[in-house]
Amino acid sequence: MIIFVSLILAVAILVVVQLLLRTPAEKSAALITGNWPLLMVAIGVLLTLLGRGGIGVPLSLLALSWWQRKRYVGRATGGRGRGQKSKVRTTVLEMELDHDTGAMDGWVLAGMFEGARLSRLDREDLLKLYRENASDGESIALLEAYLDRCFNDWREQAGTREGSGPDDATGSAPMTRDEAYQILGLEPGASEEEIHQAWRRLMKKVHPDSGGSAFLAAKINAARETLLD
Repeated sequence: MIIFVSLILAVAILVVVQLLLRTPAEKSAALITGNWPLLMVAIGVLLTLLGRGGIGVPLSLLALSWWQRKRYVGRATGGRGRGQKSKVRTTVLEMELDHDTGAMDGWVLAGMFEGARLSRLDREDLLKLYRENASDGESIALLEAYLDRCFNDWREQAGTREGSGPDDATGSAPMTRDEAYQILGLEPGASEEEIHQAWRRLMKKVHPDSGGSAFLAAKINAARETLLD
């Protein structure tokens, strides 16, 4: 019986490994990260059945404890927090900010590069986009935030300096609640605590004191105020 169960577990592990090898790297990493405690439990059970209980039992108990902790944290945060993305939109750009990594990317909505993804444009094209929209304060401020993250010396080539953009870069139109939810990366109806958590998480990524963007920080502050007003 023990041999039979061991064979079943061994085959199951081999099947899982094969599936992971055939799955794109990013999805495989996410799958392993989300389910590794259960995999460790299976390995612990297999070791126990093979007479290695001194290793298998503690391994299974540790993995179960970690899995329960992950479930508790997930319930406490409402399943939110990881994988969230904020969106900021102007007349020319739509920018995405990943809450976990702080990575930025976006799309051009109008002009000579309409439809292009920013990460696909080289420095010269990005500077052309910058010059093309020099009169659009919000778009320029958003593009500056992206360029500052990608190229440390782009301002020298563009002939500008930090803080030289329009003073009213955040715009005068009042922010809508839908826009505020998008900026904070939240679903409509998010609780006050979720709003505060998203705000804190984003400010750590974009605050000017941490080398971030004053424009994005102002947008995030405005989004929080809009939703809590």
